Amino acid sequence: MQVKGRVLSVASECVPLIKTGGLADVVGALPAALRPLGWEMRVLLPAYRRLRGHLGAMREVWREPGLWGGEGVVFAGEVEGVDLLLLDAPHLYDREGGPYNSAGGDWPDNPQRFAALSWVAARLAREGVGGWKPDILHAHDWQAGFAPAYLAYGGPSGVGSVITVHNIAFQGWAVAGMLGALRLPREAFHPGQLEYYGGLSSLKAGLVTADRITTVSPTYAAELMRPEFGMGLQGVITARAGVVSGILNGVDTGIWSPEAEPLPYSARAMKGKAANRAALCAEFGLAEPAGPLAIVVSRLTDQKGIDLLPQVVPEFVAAGGALVVLGSGDPALEAAMRGLEQRFPGRVAVRIGYDEALSHRLFAGADAVLVPSRFEPCGLTQMYGLRYGTIPVVAAVGGLADTVIHASPAALAAGVATGLQFHPTDAVAFGQALRQLVALHADPKLWAQVQRNAMAHPVGWETSAAAYAALYDGLAR
Repeated sequence: MQVKGRVLSVASECVPLIKTGGLADVVGALPAALRPLGWEMRVLLPAYRRLRGHLGAMREVWREPGLWGGEGVVFAGEVEGVDLLLLDAPHLYDREGGPYNSAGGDWPDNPQRFAALSWVAARLAREGVGGWKPDILHAHDWQAGFAPAYLAYGGPSGVGSVITVHNIAFQGWAVAGMLGALRLPREAFHPGQLEYYGGLSSLKAGLVTADRITTVSPTYAAELMRPEFGMGLQGVITARAGVVSGILNGVDTGIWSPEAEPLPYSARAMKGKAANRAALCAEFGLAEPAGPLAIVVSRLTDQKGIDLLPQVVPEFVAAGGALVVLGSGDPALEAAMRGLEQRFPGRVAVRIGYDEALSHRLFAGADAVLVPSRFEPCGLTQMYGLRYGTIPVVAAVGGLADTVIHASPAALAAGVATGLQFHPTDAVAFGQALRQLVALHADPKLWAQVQRNAMAHPVGWETSAAAYAALYDGLAR
């Protein structure tokens, strides 16, 4: 395949190396998805403590002196299938804890830590590295938000820039007094550029300077222009609406595949689904319900609508349903989930924490997956549900609205429904959706049709990669 162009992808996470959320899945999946389309992508990541062990097998390609308290060295190589550039700056990244925080909270020097990543990204984009020079700089979320800004404020470069908003709730705040320390031009400190409610936001810096802005679903792109979703940045998004687009994420259909599970099944042969259901009930000590067996696989937070479950689960159980919850988060919500388990033994089961193998068994065995999020930029859980014929019941927001076809009378009559949507995100609407779920499950012929539709719905990266490639094509021209 002839290479049409090169992209430097800049991020703080990348599957399979380091992950705290869906950002990592996108960053890790895009290089392979774009390769058949002629776009060569390298990923620049910080060399966190857990990644430094890879450096010995890589080659040094760049040195950056004076990088906020020490030298930075960039190493290049392929690591676990990803064409990677690692920024080794031990004074910034060689620490215990997560990428952004320790047990005591966020690292106080996060503005400098991720400004360093962005600074090096802009330098590499402008000058190239090891004989490789990108045509496009693609920054992800607030952690790379300063990269398009450094590129733009440094003068013409011939390199196009893109920033993708994965979750606008996280904005990379810094006090205004850090403007000079972060190597940003003082003349750009005004509301039309860098100033943000009296301070700085690395995400806003990227939004006002990048050539193109993308979000991880078309509906989320539109939602971000409204105050209830824009988190203070709705005016910035609206002002740049002409360069904003939404591109859905995809999932790795090789990893998330009902045919590859220990008790395999497919849309053509669904007997394995029943075997997985029985095994899941046995694993959690549940009596096989007459109604739908639903799952929740989620962070346990108000954003995910988990606080609604205690209000709707009693009626769902009374109607013949059962529920398994896997997740962790807010201690009060963890306690509320345990309370449901104690109140409905044999009908509700809860596992606090996260277990990748268990999540596969949950999707393979459940009839439905509940995703009552108050906002959801894209969401992957509902896509796993579609892939496994585990019918998604979702709030009609963001990527949930874009990926699930609601089982309205018209959609059922046309034979295209793949799940259930509800709006607004409250207990009244959620409860009604669960009543419809129970009724749908009670009609075997209709239920089987919706399952087949769900499993036939494309959730891989092919469509999304083509959209990114088209975006890059336009910028490169």
